[in-house]
Amino acid sequence: MLYLETQEISETTPHKISDFIAKVASASSRALLLDYDGTLAPFSADRHHAAPYPAIPGLLSRMRNLTNTRLVVVTGRRAHEAATLLGLKDIEVWGCHGLSRLHADGTYQLPYLDEAAVDRIAEANELLREEGLFALLEFKPGATAIHWRGIEEAATQVAQRVEKVWSRLHSHRGLELLKFDGGMEIRVAGRNKGDAVRAVRAEMGGTAAIAYLGDDHTDEDAFEALRGHGLTVLVRKEYRPTRADVWVQPPHGVIAFLGDWIDACGGAS
Repeated sequence: MLYLETQEISETTPHKISDFIAKVASASSRALLLDYDGTLAPFSADRHHAAPYPAIPGLLSRMRNLTNTRLVVVTGRRAHEAATLLGLKDIEVWGCHGLSRLHADGTYQLPYLDEAAVDRIAEANELLREEGLFALLEFKPGATAIHWRGIEEAATQVAQRVEKVWSRLHSHRGLELLKFDGGMEIRVAGRNKGDAVRAVRAEMGGTAAIAYLGDDHTDEDAFEALRGHGLTVLVRKEYRPTRADVWVQPPHGVIAFLGDWIDACGGAS
């Protein structure tokens, strides 16, 4: 067991995790929800080649063989993209910050998107092009993300230009401007990672042992949604204020947590 202590979440971190792992061992049903970038994979300037930490795919494969453990990835990426990067088939992924859902059986769900809001995103895309930001754009269902990973020295300037575009939109109705670690996103409002957590909780029932691991400010909605109903884990090299119960450093803290979960369930080959 390898977990980090901090003044903010002090020596209670190992204690809280060990207590939760004991609940995992005795639970009749379990769910582990995991963010992707910054949690399962190191950040990469090339988001299309952001491979997971080497030990992660093998551990997740073992976890999928565990009895009564549901494995879920919750990410800002498109759902199919995250599954491809992990190299795992038959995995449940909530993509686009909880907007879309890829079921383990391959079924894909995307809710109806308000046409007027989608038109406003298209308007924003044209303005972003005019601002010379086209090369930084990622087009997703119901959203456009603007990435500055790898050009952090220009982050402030890029953010100001995005905010300028936001201010020029004819209407913000049905939209939100979301900030995340490494960029910003203009997206259809109303869904976040907390919605994915609440959906999984409802499907699992009140007695399930549930944990959520994430690094980003967008994961705070998930932490809040699981408050009092499971364990929430902030995954970062450096601590920041958070709603999470505990803090671990990547990749070792995540690898240790996954290993302890597997051991608590009797192991899996």
